[in-house]
Amino acid sequence: MSALIVTGTDTGIGKTIFSAGLVQALGATYWKPVQSGLEEETDSQTVARLSGRPVLPEGYLLQLPASPHLSAEAEGVEIDPDTLDLPEADGVLVAEGAGGLMVPLNRKVLYLDLFARWGAPVILCARTQLGTINHTLLSLKALRDAGCEVVGVAFIGAAEPEVEETICQFGKVAHLGRLPIIEDLRDAPEPGRVRSALPGGGSGAARSIDRTRTALKETFAESINVDLIREALAQGESA
Repeated sequence: MSALIVTGTDTGIGKTIFSAGLVQALGATYWKPVQSGLEEETDSQTVARLSGRPVLPEGYLLQLPASPHLSAEAEGVEIDPDTLDLPEADGVLVAEGAGGLMVPLNRKVLYLDLFARWGAPVILCARTQLGTINHTLLSLKALRDAGCEVVGVAFIGAAEPEVEETICQFGKVAHLGRLPIIEDLRDAPEPGRVRSALPGGGSGAARSIDRTRTALKETFAESINVDLIREALAQGESA
């Protein structure tokens, strides 16, 4: 098994959409170690809906939409990082963190500590908005100081060529491409709610899911350098 870690410079930047596109492109399996917040669609449910790829159960499912350590404490539990080893999967495993690198899992351990222990190559997602240069360069430094291998930066949002170039120049990192915002990805129903109304299947809801997955697949292929990501995986397997 080979693995990739997807993390971000912040929360809510679109790294779960990126992860869905990535598992589609690689034919991979998805895993979210800790899910904080259950009121809306979870990240695992989003990836399953958008990609149609296998999703492994989360290590921890926590109700409160907050930092994992606070969400766990609200339920009277403590996240034990020793229980969060990378699970076995057929082919490639894509593991997605929560928020940024310095998000605490408990009062002693950060997500960055977990990534360093795993030793898998990391893709850093960064939004193309004001402040992203600072956040991204700090995140790259933190990853390297922890001994993590960085595959590159994947940008998410409207094009900002000068900002993207500045980050890659100062951060000495590969530009993996820029995934634009795809407006209609949340409109399709969840797969479990699809019921065929036509003989032989093929309801309008099912067709809507197919269109959504196709839109993400095509946009991801046009926008992200998947070959560069595959090369990083191959190098890791041969090391």
